[in-house]
Amino acid sequence: MKPSTTNPPTACNSRMLIALAIGFLCLSLTNETQAQKKRKPSKTNSAMQIRINHIALYVTNLETSTNFYRDIIGLDTIPEPFHDGRHTWFSVSENAHLHLISGRANPPEAEKNTHLCFSTGKMDELLEKLKARGIHYEDWPGKAFTVTKRVDGIRQIYLKDPDGYWIEINDDF
Repeated sequence: MKPSTTNPPTACNSRMLIALAIGFLCLSLTNETQAQKKRKPSKTNSAMQIRINHIALYVTNLETSTNFYRDIIGLDTIPEPFHDGRHTWFSVSENAHLHLISGRANPPEAEKNTHLCFSTGKMDELLEKLKARGIHYEDWPGKAFTVTKRVDGIRQIYLKDPDGYWIEINDDF
């Protein structure tokens, strides 16, 4: 067997290897930490972690409201834990829901400044669906079947659900 022609590791080479290993480990941990930050908010960014969980609307007719939010707005129903015929739950986003609760005697007083807002990537299709079904929508000032174009280019409409709650739908998707 031939003796090795490479030099044995010296203290300098060993320090360099250790430094490279530490650098690689730090880079790996930094990349992992950045990936974790993208997945969920850091607890050090604010004193309180908070996000919207759900919005509950008290409705007069659960079936009518369920059909509206499912068939017109396009929300998907999700299981609700009560199974009492008084609730319908919808998924609005990954971690947010809309809960409809039946039992309201009188519709709410309608105020456009108080509204739910949904965004869609298919605004033109939605406008056609609303027109085809004879569902009134309007721009912010109240002109029927008109779309508001905001200063930032976002298009938006306003309509009322079966109970008179205002809904904004925009194309900021």
